[in-house]
Amino acid sequence: MTITQVTDKRTQNAFLDTARYIYRDDPNWICPLDNDIEAVFDSSKNPFFAFGKAVRWILTDDAGRPLGRVAAFVNEKKAYNYEQPTGGLGFFECVDDQKAAFLLFDTAKAWLQQQGMQAMDGPINFGENDMFWGLLIDGFVPQSYGMNYNPPYYKKFFDDYGFITQYEQITNHIDAHKPFPERFTKIANWVSQKPGYRFEHLRKGEIDRFAADFMEIYNDAWRDFENFVPIKRETILETFRKMKMIMDENLIWFSYVDNEPAAFVVVLPDANQMIKTLNGKLTLINKLKFLYYRWKGVNRMRAVVMGTKTKFQKHGLESAMFIKLKEYVLSLKQYDEMELSWVGDFNEKMIALHEAMGGVFGKKHATMRYIFR
Repeated sequence: MTITQVTDKRTQNAFLDTARYIYRDDPNWICPLDNDIEAVFDSSKNPFFAFGKAVRWILTDDAGRPLGRVAAFVNEKKAYNYEQPTGGLGFFECVDDQKAAFLLFDTAKAWLQQQGMQAMDGPINFGENDMFWGLLIDGFVPQSYGMNYNPPYYKKFFDDYGFITQYEQITNHIDAHKPFPERFTKIANWVSQKPGYRFEHLRKGEIDRFAADFMEIYNDAWRDFENFVPIKRETILETFRKMKMIMDENLIWFSYVDNEPAAFVVVLPDANQMIKTLNGKLTLINKLKFLYYRWKGVNRMRAVVMGTKTKFQKHGLESAMFIKLKEYVLSLKQYDEMELSWVGDFNEKMIALHEAMGGVFGKKHATMRYIFR
């Protein structure tokens, strides 16, 4: 077996093709766009390179056939927030061979040790946690856009190597045709009519204002969670730019209390239903296919992220925003399902919100850590 660092176009293509090889017979796998993966490792597109670094490798057998791949990264803003300086491992793919898997883990570990790290989290992304994050451990069905998919045997690789689960990421589903529970609806309608409370959906023409509001709310809402690092405006604008191709303004809502930004929910049409036949390639023909599927519409939405400022977290703002969403969605007669993804098992408030909305279990990912010995 040969480990090769990705350094040029040939090895970049091999890194991308490794996943296509491993999943060639798996009908549940939807190939991510090559452009999305390459953007993670492009310092001109990924703002995390301003305070971090990333490297990746491919693994082949003696005949040059792909066996696996892996990436490792250090985020200087997060690495030293833990008891041990901790880096990241991600974009792991491997054939069902423990020796190959452990060689990939060892390679990432060795590089991270050279960077002064004493542990690694994985599988994670060199970026925000709404994309390419977590090991799928329950719910082996076609995933929505940005959600990791992997074979069930990966869990044994991580366990046997010595990774320990740090937290589980729960994804729940809501039937878009089914009314919200009566109590939830009653609270939402009451909140939406309170004096001084305002609800508005995103408008692309005012993207800078909404990005600023998003940053203000997000950095307040998540500040008390362990190892939180504030999000920057350029990261938000880059995320909004990526979403622009598929976003529906009426699915992204903001709440204001006496004109102060208070809460938001970002819901997107599931782009995986638009790209599932493209095999990751945005050729001219595939771009036309994508535009056709976008025009045709999809039947699943994904709630990507929600946030409420601490002082407004018992005001029922989330309920009111979801009622606004529901009104719009029902009028379209297009969507069958909304995916609420993902919420950490440590986030009791958000889990309770999912339950109050009538969410049912969909899938589970795990974020794991290996402490170097």
